[in-house]
Amino acid sequence: MITEPITRISALQEFPESLRHCVVAIGNFDGVHRGHHAVLSAALEHARQEAVPAVVLTFEPHPRTVFQPQTPVFRLTPAALKAKLLEAMGFSAVIELPFTRDLAQKTAQAFVEEVLVQHLDIHRVVTGFNFHFGKGRQGSPEFLSEIGKKMGFGVTVVQPFEDENTELISSSRIRALVQQGDVSGAAGLLGYRYTIEAEIIKGKQLGRTLGFPTANMALPPQVQLRKGIYAVRFRRQNGSLHDGVASFGYRPTVDDQGAPLLETYIFDFDEEIYTEVCAVTFFAHLRDEVKFDGLDPLVEQMKRDTDEARALLSDLRPMGQLDRALAFA
Repeated sequence: MITEPITRISALQEFPESLRHCVVAIGNFDGVHRGHHAVLSAALEHARQEAVPAVVLTFEPHPRTVFQPQTPVFRLTPAALKAKLLEAMGFSAVIELPFTRDLAQKTAQAFVEEVLVQHLDIHRVVTGFNFHFGKGRQGSPEFLSEIGKKMGFGVTVVQPFEDENTELISSSRIRALVQQGDVSGAAGLLGYRYTIEAEIIKGKQLGRTLGFPTANMALPPQVQLRKGIYAVRFRRQNGSLHDGVASFGYRPTVDDQGAPLLETYIFDFDEEIYTEVCAVTFFAHLRDEVKFDGLDPLVEQMKRDTDEARALLSDLRPMGQLDRALAFA
């Protein structure tokens, strides 16, 4: 499906007149997972039926990071990646409302009046069943329904979405699976394969001497992907897709120092891509990190890893719309 580029807005004063009187879905939506899809799809359907724009209102940074800065949350989808996923779904804009302690102290009534009515002139708001907002979390779906009747906008509250085992799908469940290296299990809850975006940086270039040059990424310290070797798909800034095998960790055989790196050996590829912001999509965890007794056994294992990744990636199909947009289209 071809979609128009999404508009990313961080200041309410910049909200365009053309998007006013919109249907707005509100939430953190970290992961844009299948549970979130229930809310987001409802917003898109209302917008289609009522012939108005569809917009998402979310918060940056994640509220938990503001309240607990010493333990920043492991974000499944930082702002840029979240916007790409929402664009693929068909939203016209995403408001990345700066989350501050001052905003947290705003009453629910003031939030509705100033943000939703004054700046967005909303036609309808769509939220999940457990959405709360405003000082002391006084704003609730019930509160929205009552104030919506008074102020002239519709309210749709979406009930919890369960997986095939009747368990609630949540960002915390998905984070736990990624931490365990179960990227296949995470994909089942996300509705697409787990993906990371980062700038390509220069490494020590040892891979070149071994015949396995890599594109290296330094990931934020809060990323809690399990260390090890993965079959991946690599997307460049220009949209080109390439299969590969990636190592995330400390390079125990040759280095074992410093911060972990994500190092992707891209199959049949020989171009300079330093400073590009690229994406790596994870299809399978092949094995954990191992410290080998020298470079020769390391190279032999890398060859086996490459063969296994090539075989695994050779006959894959997209899981759905978002998976196609990230790792197939």
